[in-house]
Amino acid sequence: MFWALFREGTITLGLNDSNREFPFFRVSEFGRRMIANQQAYFFHDVSSYERLVKSEVSAIDETTVLYLKEAMQSFRAGCVLAATVMLGVATEHTFLLLVEQIERNPSHSAIFANVSNERTILQKANKFKNILDQHVRSFPADLREDLDTHFAGILSIIRTFRNQSGHPTGKIMDREQAYVLLQLFIPYCKKMYQLMAHYS
Repeated sequence: MFWALFREGTITLGLNDSNREFPFFRVSEFGRRMIANQQAYFFHDVSSYERLVKSEVSAIDETTVLYLKEAMQSFRAGCVLAATVMLGVATEHTFLLLVEQIERNPSHSAIFANVSNERTILQKANKFKNILDQHVRSFPADLREDLDTHFAGILSIIRTFRNQSGHPTGKIMDREQAYVLLQLFIPYCKKMYQLMAHYS
């Protein structure tokens, strides 16, 4: 447990100037921020993250969960680029599940028919959002609430970081940014499944 906490940066070696080496240790700056965390979505390992996601989105697809667990495992190991790519895959997969569900519903499939014809995820998402905006006033209040932020906003943020990490740009995201993205996925996913329920 000690070395697991050390690898993830929660603790660091040395207690003070007189005790700088192992077995002395202290909570790192990152660890202090974790302890003081007052945000709604707090997690510290793969199992706590999975439990948190499933508590918010009980119907989440297991393939999505597989990529989320890979993202969290990579994050804990300090592989931030890999974590970001895996989180991006989970994010895009969730959106595509929503599109597929609408396509299976004859009451709504014709309205969103052009979405699947788009080539890239970005084009699909933009087309979907444009159609959605034409019908949003008919949505129940809980579905309308924060729809732009929890759908298009978060999808765009995660996609941007995923693309930067998945291509050889040389740009490295810091650990705190990756932690925020893992948090942002949860309200995004919850909103996607609310849309799935609405269009089921």
